[in-house]
Amino acid sequence: MNENTTQLHPAFLTRMKEMLGNEYPAFLSSFSAPRTYGLRINTSKITCEDFENLSPFPTRQIPWIKNGYFYDEDIRPSRCPYYQAGLYYLQEPSAMTPASRIPIEPGDRVLDLCAAPGGKATAAGAALQGQGLLVANDISTSRARALLRNLELFGIPNVFVANETPAKLTKAFPEFFDKIILDAPCSGEGMFRKEEALAKDWTPEKSMELSEIQKELILQAADMLRPGGLMLYSTCTFAPAEDEQTVSWLLKNRPDMELAEMEDYEGFSHGVPEWGNGNPELTKCIRIFPHKMNGEGHFLALFRKKGQAIKESSRPHTKPDKNAFPLIEEFLNEIGLKTLCGQPFDWERVEIRGDKAYYLPPVAHNFRGITFLRNGLYLGDLKKNRFEPSQPLALAIRKDEAEAVISLSASDERITRYLKGETLNIEPEEAAHKKGWHLLCADGYPIGFGKLVNQILKNKYPAGWRV
Repeated sequence: MNENTTQLHPAFLTRMKEMLGNEYPAFLSSFSAPRTYGLRINTSKITCEDFENLSPFPTRQIPWIKNGYFYDEDIRPSRCPYYQAGLYYLQEPSAMTPASRIPIEPGDRVLDLCAAPGGKATAAGAALQGQGLLVANDISTSRARALLRNLELFGIPNVFVANETPAKLTKAFPEFFDKIILDAPCSGEGMFRKEEALAKDWTPEKSMELSEIQKELILQAADMLRPGGLMLYSTCTFAPAEDEQTVSWLLKNRPDMELAEMEDYEGFSHGVPEWGNGNPELTKCIRIFPHKMNGEGHFLALFRKKGQAIKESSRPHTKPDKNAFPLIEEFLNEIGLKTLCGQPFDWERVEIRGDKAYYLPPVAHNFRGITFLRNGLYLGDLKKNRFEPSQPLALAIRKDEAEAVISLSASDERITRYLKGETLNIEPEEAAHKKGWHLLCADGYPIGFGKLVNQILKNKYPAGWRV
């Protein structure tokens, strides 16, 4: 036994030896291997090809994730301005797999039930391309705030961030969603190499306790799925009680749910029927083991609800405060914004709450009674005789959508100074207009707003976002 496995509980090791047989020594050896680091490209803002040409640090394609890349441990991608522009999300490579195996299409209604900190929700939001609805929920308020920040950084406009119990959501959204992601709370055995604290806290009883929670969650999630819809269940554990047995529980208690095939990869292992209730369909599940792949441990199951739903096309019906519209319109004209996330700006989606303006998702639904942090894109604040744009709006604007831009190289030290909250000197030829609101960009990709006065860009980057 090597030094990296001495903190592992004997009961865990015994069970893994029973599960893996002659593969067990290779599994143990994987704990001595260095952990892997990955980032996932935000394809709603940049193509993989453009990112590869732009990236100032070396990356390598993750073979089973189309928009995923490995990077080396000594690199700090979060310090690069492209991170502040929301061009990528830092995520462990195996953890990228679940969102990559559920085919989300623009216009879908998508739920991420246990969404914080946002790895799968940002992937789902990017796939929607600003169309349809993403409901991202977390029961913890502090975690839901971190989730909201990551979704705003990614520039996801059509989002409803909820801070609610799954039971309450089930009552509000019966058979409502086309796609659901349930990355369930689990014992985290697949992350022992990455997070030693998880290994130290593990007990043999933990899997059984969590399995009961997972069984409740998976039934609730299934009840929110529309006929013909897809649901992805995942954990980052090896425990059969939390994996094949939870899947077996759903199939037994919801006969209208069936397992579906997922895109395969040579390093994947498959579910083992004997670890569940013996159902041969369990081989459609995917297991990721660290001794077979360049990543941590994971489990995935993709379900389809039998039947077929007629897709509804709906849009929100707001009661707009039209007195506020001229101020917003004046600002949009000043920066030359006609489209948002590739879609024409739709005034019927603008809602005024107090002195704040929001851009609602293009889906009509009554969200009353649900605790939420955000419904739609926060556009900005209505001040006396003027409109003050928000940071989330800056990040929702795609490259080349606005005319009033100041685009500097990501290596320009002024970008770093802007992210620290400093004012900038701007040369006349660098700005689209002589004065007024401008969108500061790193190589064309928006980072935030500023106001140009006498060749000085007054910094509007919010204090809470500063580096």
